[in-house]
Amino acid sequence: MSSILPDAKREAIAAVVSQTVRETGVYDIHTHLYDPAFGELLLWGIDDQLVYHYLVAEAFRHFDIGFEAFWRLAREEQAQMIWDALFVENSPLSEACRGVLTVLNRLGLDANQRDLPSIRKWFAEQDSGDYITRCMDLAKVRTICMTNSPFDGLETPKWDAGFERDERFTSALRIDPLLLEWDTAAPRLAGAGYEVQADFSGKTMDEVQRFLRDWAKRMDALYVMVSLPPTFEHPADTPCSRLIDGAILPFCRESGLPFALMIGVKRGVNAALQLAGDGVGKPDLASLENLCSGHPDNKFLCTVLSRESQHELCVIARKFRNLHIFGCWWFTNIPSVIEEMTRMRLDLIGMSFTAQHSDARVLDQIIYKWDHSREIIAKVLTEKYLNLAATGWEPSGAEIQRDVEGLFGGSFRRFLGR
Repeated sequence: MSSILPDAKREAIAAVVSQTVRETGVYDIHTHLYDPAFGELLLWGIDDQLVYHYLVAEAFRHFDIGFEAFWRLAREEQAQMIWDALFVENSPLSEACRGVLTVLNRLGLDANQRDLPSIRKWFAEQDSGDYITRCMDLAKVRTICMTNSPFDGLETPKWDAGFERDERFTSALRIDPLLLEWDTAAPRLAGAGYEVQADFSGKTMDEVQRFLRDWAKRMDALYVMVSLPPTFEHPADTPCSRLIDGAILPFCRESGLPFALMIGVKRGVNAALQLAGDGVGKPDLASLENLCSGHPDNKFLCTVLSRESQHELCVIARKFRNLHIFGCWWFTNIPSVIEEMTRMRLDLIGMSFTAQHSDARVLDQIIYKWDHSREIIAKVLTEKYLNLAATGWEPSGAEIQRDVEGLFGGSFRRFLGR
């Protein structure tokens, strides 16, 4: 029978958990940020924060302007419209709006003045190199994993030219076009010197593996990843499934790299919103089970987009040790769902997952995404440790530190074997 803990004991445990979660550095294992060497591809500053697709979608619920007319506006004009609609004419209660305010507050700016031009002026005076360090220090992010695609015409010239890597930034090799747009990807590979055929004949699978090998080496990739629709099926008689079996999984086994599946995004639900127009669908996770059971020598990372799929994902993770689940992705990265998912994962798989990733597209966002997530994770962990203490098993400070380090990147590193 559990005992009732004295208030002093409860407060002491809560204080240790809160401080540990607040102070422990993180490995941000999935972002859309870039090494500083990529220049303007690394987004930062108030205008980039405001013209972020989360806020664009929310702002259009208030706008009268047409989509095309909005996209023709200069970036500063777009930012001003979003600021007016979401922060001045309405209280900024959404998580994305609150995030902007958290960033400004942590940077020492007074957003309460509602003065966007002065905020913009402050950002214009910042040195980009110093600002990157400041954001990472405030967020206590030690390492940022980029999402790098060899099909992205904006970033591939930088890889081709070569550059001095910032050791704080690592890479994940993203291959969405390869798996989801084979009809257009195949000619691109052929044009780059890989002997592939649209019908998969000849050396195609070997050459796709060579393509992956070349790019993984160039990027020093930690894992291979793809963002998949809710209709994803495996096994299936589709180019995606055939490529996974014939090239992706053999390459990943050979290289020891995990294959990351981010499942559930419905692209272009409202195409007029551009990047803000994607939606969510509930996938059949039997395909994930099939991959994990059919390929025990492969490692898989997974996060799913629909709230309704989280329990099933946890149960699958209980059955397959070659699966590591991570983060609260996109539409699930809101306080109410982060809390629910963190508690569910701790209940079902203990400490063997990565609690969060920022998914940040704008550098500044790592500040709020980690601040807000830490607060929620600390709340859930405190509850769990108090439950333990009530049984007579009192966690030590060292044990709490060990656990938090695991949730914030340690478990991920162990799963990678690095």
